[in-house]
Formats: sequence, C-alpha cells, structure tokens
Amino acid sequence: MNETVAKVLQYVDENHETAVERLFSLLRIPSISTQKAHKDDCRKAARWLVDELESLGFSAGLRDVSWAEPGNPMVVGHDEGNAEKSQSGQTHVLFYGHYDVQPTDPDALWQSAPFEPCLKEDASGRKVIVARGASDDKGQVMTFVEACRAWKAVHGRLPVAVSFLLEGEEESGGENLLPFLMANKEELKADVALICDTAMPDRKTPAITTSLRGTVAEEIELVAATHDLHSGMYGNAAANPAYLLCQLIAGLRDETGRITLPGFYDGVVVPDAQLRQQWQALYPDDSALLGEVGLSCAAGEDGFSAIEQTWCRPSFEVNGITGGYQDDGFKTVIPARASAKLSFRLVAGQDPLKIRDSFRAYVRDFLPEDVSVTFTPHGASAGFAVQKESAFLSATLDALTEEWGKQAVMTGCGGSIPVAEEVREALGMDAFMVGFAQADDRIHSPNEQYGLDSFHHGIRSWVRILAALAK
Repeated sequence: MNETVAKVLQYVDENHETAVERLFSLLRIPSISTQKAHKDDCRKAARWLVDELESLGFSAGLRDVSWAEPGNPMVVGHDEGNAEKSQSGQTHVLFYGHYDVQPTDPDALWQSAPFEPCLKEDASGRKVIVARGASDDKGQVMTFVEACRAWKAVHGRLPVAVSFLLEGEEESGGENLLPFLMANKEELKADVALICDTAMPDRKTPAITTSLRGTVAEEIELVAATHDLHSGMYGNAAANPAYLLCQLIAGLRDETGRITLPGFYDGVVVPDAQLRQQWQALYPDDSALLGEVGLSCAAGEDGFSAIEQTWCRPSFEVNGITGGYQDDGFKTVIPARASAKLSFRLVAGQDPLKIRDSFRAYVRDFLPEDVSVTFTPHGASAGFAVQKESAFLSATLDALTEEWGKQAVMTGCGGSIPVAEEVREALGMDAFMVGFAQADDRIHSPNEQYGLDSFHHGIRSWVRILAALAK
C-alpha cells in the first residue's frame, strides 16, 4: 500500500465515531418517499446531503423533477476540481445512491424507534446500526461521502473527478430518474458509474454485482359467463376461467423447467466456467441459498444450481392468483372471472417488450372462443450486465481484495435495480454495483440494520477504489 492511501485510511480509522454520528443525523430524517405526509422530510434529507457535499468543496444543489409523482428532488454535486482533472485526462466517476426509505410498518415489530438510530449487538455479538434506511440506502451512501471526506481532509483533493447523483424516489418507483438522466446527460456523463445499493455474498467476501435481472410484470383476467354459475347445472358445458387459468400457467414451463414462450431465450448467454466456479465456491449446494427459508433444492430449470437460476437465468413466477369462492365453507360455483399476477425476470440480452408480446400472443392463442382476456401491465425493464473487459472493473476488484483480504468476486443479483441499465441507456457507460450490505440486514422490514463493520470497511473500500481508478 502506498503512503498516500495509507494516510487516508488512517484518517478513516481515527474519525470513525464522528462518521457514525453524521450517519445517525441523516437516519433521523423520515424520508419515506411513498407517503405524501413525508414529502417535506424527503426534501429535508436532500438538503442535508447538499449541505454535506458543499462542506466538502462540492458544487451541489437540489434539482426538482416533474415528469412523474412524487417529484422528490435529485441531489447533484460536482467536485470543484473536476474541470482540472478532466482536462488532464483523469478518470471521472459518477456516484449514485438514494436518500429515500421504505415505510416502517408494521411499527409494532420494531424493537426501537425506526428513526431513532442506535447501536446494538446481534446474536453473534456483531455491532449493528439499527434504523430505517441504515442499510438501504443511507448507510451505503454515506460510505462514499465519508471516503471523499477523508481524501479531502488528508490531501485536500480527490484522486479522481467525482460527481454525485442522489435520488429521492428509488423506493417509490423511480419514474423520474431516466427522464432526468436523459435531460442532463451532458452534465452527468462520466467514465463509469459507481452504485452502492447491493450486498456482499457473506461477511468476508467483497463483491461487485455485475449483472441484474430485468422484469416483465403482467396482470391478466379471464372472463367467460356473464355471472358465476351453478356447477351442477353448468358443469362441463360452461367454460371455467379458473381451470383455464391453471392450464395456461402450467403450460408456460416444460418438464425440464424451461419457459416455453417462442423466442424467450433469444440473446441469453450462459456464464463462463470460471465465473460459475466462483459462484459454486460461494454456494456449494442449493441449501446454501435456500436453507435459510426452509428449502433445500432448486425447483427451476434443470442443469443450473439455485444461485445460477437466480443470478443468470430468466424465470417465470406466479405472484398471485384468484377466482371463485374464497370465504369460509364451500360454494359450488363456476367462477365467471379468474385473474393472476405473473412476472418474468429477464437477463441481459432479452427484450422485455418482445417477451411481453410473446406472452400475450400465447395467452390469446390458448383461450377458447367464449373466453376473453384483459392484460394490465405492471412494468417492463431489461436485464443488465457489465462489460467484463473494462479496465475499471479489474481495478475495482483489486482494491476490494486489498481491503478485505479475500479475493473479490463478481456476483449476479436476481432482483432489478433499474438505475444500472438506465445509466447505460442515457449516459452510455457501465455501472459497477459495489455494496457492503448483508443478507440479514432486514431491508424493507422492521429492525433494519447495517453492520458497523460494513460501514467502516465500506468507507475504507471506497478510499482504495478511488485511488485504484485514478491509475
């Protein structure tokens, strides 16, 4: 380790307690974006971050958005030394995070007030910060802010050009993000985006999430007769939407677990053997992923482990289904209507709009003459994968390895973080998702937590990454 970086890391260690105090101040602001009653709190959190960035020598401000509700402001900040660094050809990074949080309900399950952060010990004796937003995403955002603070305090400057984009609507759909990126592409353009909103595969293994799944979500309703029918008087003769819906859903997978829609796997690439071996080392059997939820073996596509099925393979799931009599007792009816909420998770290379069209064509072709269908879309987004030949990727992996003392890995994520693909679409650059959360952080649930070690090593990791990217 060179002396320049060592001095910054020493500052981080010596000022850890004050960094935690600053995080606590941000966590006390109830910036719940989905609830209109907290609109002013969202703005307060945004203003708090602007003040912090300005105190570090960033030109920062609030940017109002109006393309869609709820319209919480973006925080944009640029280091005052960016122009000089850009002229000399130094790397320019755009850091993304979000300051809004999920609602706290059910409040009765919180063991402490959700917006009164506190330090506790978990069952293993590990110290954790407990508060709404501790992990998702305020604690993660502040790891990068504190890394910038340390560089500035020790050397008076950052080793690379740095810009900030902090969103206030990630937890409420983020519909304003892509229009904002498109409208401000010249200002926000950089060499690479850094996103801190993901987790490590375990306590000690650092990771870059290099792939995300997109989604196509559809609600369908089948309608046959004008009203529910007596099953004795009309059974066999009348079309039964509930039965047809079950048949339709069953036909979407074959006996090997593969999805049957024509063209569904077009563009899907199987990861190389080296990456699959890395994943197998992290999850040696299916129970390593499924055991904590009471399961033991993968139920999806043959030939792929449970972790591969979630990280790199597309999927189809039934999220909800209803039709007919649901109350106590029994009622012998043929329902006139039946509905289901269905979703496909997509990987890089798949076109969500083509998948939606293929699904709707499948449904229409399946249904008999007397049955009609209504489709209600609930979002469509593409999967994402980092370009693996990027020099920035190897530098970031090396920096993480140096900090944690264990080889950093590339992981996937079965969920969707639309910002990664939207940054690529609007700004034409890769996004590296480097996060320090843990599987037991209880994000979106009561008693959300963020390990004190995650926060501390997260700051140190960004110190090293910024230095590595400068090379």
